[in-house]
Amino acid sequence: MIERILEPEVMDDPQEAEEYDSMDFTEVNTDFALLASKLGDKGYKKVLDLGTGTARIPVILASLRPGWEIVAVDLAASMLAIAERNIQAAGKSSQITLQLADAKNLPYPDNSFDIIISNSLVHHIPNPLDLFREINRLIKPGGAILIRDLVRPSCEAEIERIVAEANLDYSPRQKQLFRNSLHAALTVDEVRGIAEAVGWLNAEIYQSSPRHWTIVV
Repeated sequence: MIERILEPEVMDDPQEAEEYDSMDFTEVNTDFALLASKLGDKGYKKVLDLGTGTARIPVILASLRPGWEIVAVDLAASMLAIAERNIQAAGKSSQITLQLADAKNLPYPDNSFDIIISNSLVHHIPNPLDLFREINRLIKPGGAILIRDLVRPSCEAEIERIVAEANLDYSPRQKQLFRNSLHAALTVDEVRGIAEAVGWLNAEIYQSSPRHWTIVV
């Protein structure tokens, strides 16, 4: 198994943010939003999306659950600038609120949210236990948590295979961003250990695709 190689916690370069937003994650984003939309009942929900990036997932989720209020957090101002553009283009400004903040230390009281979701943030966090503890603080009793991220491959050859198969239209820079993310990702066993450390003993933790793991609490 290759060692984890951290990448920058914050992707706040405007050009990189534009590169990221132009990468086609429609299929995986829609799959994640559909899963999130089924959490809890179908009534009013206050939802927190951590590491929202350019807010592609909240936009999809807002259409699936028009009664839900979504707070979308990211630590990169350049990402949130594009997120605001995407939200306005989708006509979801009244439903989605953007917040520039650190997902490991958020300005909200304990037990503030019915549902907390996060897609592709964990691999940016040097110590993911810090993030999981903050989620644990913010979720309401009986609330639902959905986290998904990349799985770190077992060898360099597997990383290159995944990058090559992901999308033939990626630019060299986009391919390098993806390669860096795979190096920074966790294994399923590492995720299980962190979930146990935070007390999520009944969490469903599984590899949900050839390159993703998922937690449902």
